[in-house]
Amino acid sequence: MHELGMCEAVVAAVEARAQGRRVRRVRVRVGRLHRVEPGAFAQAFSLAAEGTVAEAAAAELVVLPVRTRCLSCGALSEGDDRQGTCGSCGHPALEVLGGDELVLESIEYRS
Repeated sequence: MHELGMCEAVVAAVEARAQGRRVRRVRVRVGRLHRVEPGAFAQAFSLAAEGTVAEAAAAELVVLPVRTRCLSCGALSEGDDRQGTCGSCGHPALEVLGGDELVLESIEYRS
């Protein structure tokens, strides 16, 4: 389950920023190319957060589409997976512009 390794990295980033403050909620943006399953992510986050400032915190996952640009015609596209060819001209050279992100977007602390 690659979600656990991902969540361990997220919790480490949360701990570094929280400076001992208890965390209520985190928001994480992840691209579809990571193939994260939301239920597995939530479970993995709970496991990774045990014994940390993020223990019992909610993890909100925002899944971002794969975004590409054709290197031939410049057409932009979005989808759930990486395309093999441009939908406009059929050219096989596509630049991935997004969909591989993993970003700790926000942390909400307990009062």
